[in-house]
Amino acid sequence: MDYRAPGRRSGFQIQISLPDRRKSLNCGASRSPWAERGMKHHSHHAEPSTLRRFLASEAAGGVVLMVSAAVALALANSPWASAYHDLLEAPIAGHSTLHWINDGLMAIFFLLVGLEIKRELVDGHLRHWSARVLPGVGALGGMVAPALVFAYFNAQSPQTARGWAIPSATDIAFALGVLALLGDRVPGALKVFLTALAILDDLGAIVIIAVFYAGEPSAAPLLGAGVTLFLLLGLNLFEVKFLTPYLLLGVALWHFVQLSGVHATLAGVLLAAMIPLRLSGPDPEEHTPLHRLENALGPFVAFIVLPLFGFANAGVAFGGGDLAAGGGPVLLGVALGLFLGKQAGVFAAIALAIGTRIASRPPKSGWGQLYGVSVLCGVGFTMSLFIGQIAFDADEGAMRATKIGVLAGSGASILLGSLALWIMSKRASAGRAPIDS
Repeated sequence: MDYRAPGRRSGFQIQISLPDRRKSLNCGASRSPWAERGMKHHSHHAEPSTLRRFLASEAAGGVVLMVSAAVALALANSPWASAYHDLLEAPIAGHSTLHWINDGLMAIFFLLVGLEIKRELVDGHLRHWSARVLPGVGALGGMVAPALVFAYFNAQSPQTARGWAIPSATDIAFALGVLALLGDRVPGALKVFLTALAILDDLGAIVIIAVFYAGEPSAAPLLGAGVTLFLLLGLNLFEVKFLTPYLLLGVALWHFVQLSGVHATLAGVLLAAMIPLRLSGPDPEEHTPLHRLENALGPFVAFIVLPLFGFANAGVAFGGGDLAAGGGPVLLGVALGLFLGKQAGVFAAIALAIGTRIASRPPKSGWGQLYGVSVLCGVGFTMSLFIGQIAFDADEGAMRATKIGVLAGSGASILLGSLALWIMSKRASAGRAPIDS
């Protein structure tokens, strides 16, 4: 399936559309934050076509991520389990393969996340405060409620209570992949809403990692990181448009951050903040370094980095081992935090915001559909496993329980969320319930 915006040049086309973020998800200041997503096109830019390309690429990446996780699960519960774990522990340049994936390749993932957040806040759909309110409130509720659920089950154990943030994240690739499978049964405005919520949710997760999961700081590497950031800021202020110096300094920044006690992946977010971004022009030649880097990294992250992360971290053996001995509370906290806490937090928060009229409901979206999307926010695969690796790095039992909890909570969220959206679409098509009711 291939999408092309009419009247615009396309750099390449293949069967699965790769990320094409050349056009930001802007909304006019005079319109409702969601209005233009449900309107017919009146210009040659055809924004919804660009949105469809974005959703298609995220869905494709989500499918590959699902397959890689399924392969990891199959290997971990097969006679080849020892070979699977040996592969992850194989040393490369003094570190295990798993370490390079989680601390090295995931820094590239966080760089892309940082670029997406910056673009959306500065030059995209979230540049207007009115567009930030509903997804922002939903993201906040969706982080607080799951953390409270996890804390309820783990309050008596300081060792496991440290994982409180694990169920607070949403996996955009998985969630959008599910929406893509539902096709036109889900209004476009709801897809934009979920994308915006997941972007702000990622921003919250980054803040949580930086504030609550940093190690003991080391002065000398922090100084080196500070000097590198100063040099990157200088490149930005002088509007250097070549990406090479940014990327070279980014490697140095990653090295210093890794040695400083702060998690190395945050170097990607810091680097993204320094990549220049100006309001995009109508032609590809006018795109800033941020747009060019984001377009270049999108396919690599979607089809290489995240599948490798899923393969390396989703493999958990279901048999053998007593979870009740210590991992039971972690499993319950993660699974119920994602499945119950996430949907309750997101839906209650957006219902409150809409009910008090501080935000408007996306057009052509009923309460049942908003509930279905709220449930899908409980798909927390990538970021949840990542935070779990940081929180329980030396506790194999807790990490095993975390993996099972993430798989259970995310799987249940996919099933119930998909069912809710499918039922609401059938009711709307049958005329039994207006879609805006």
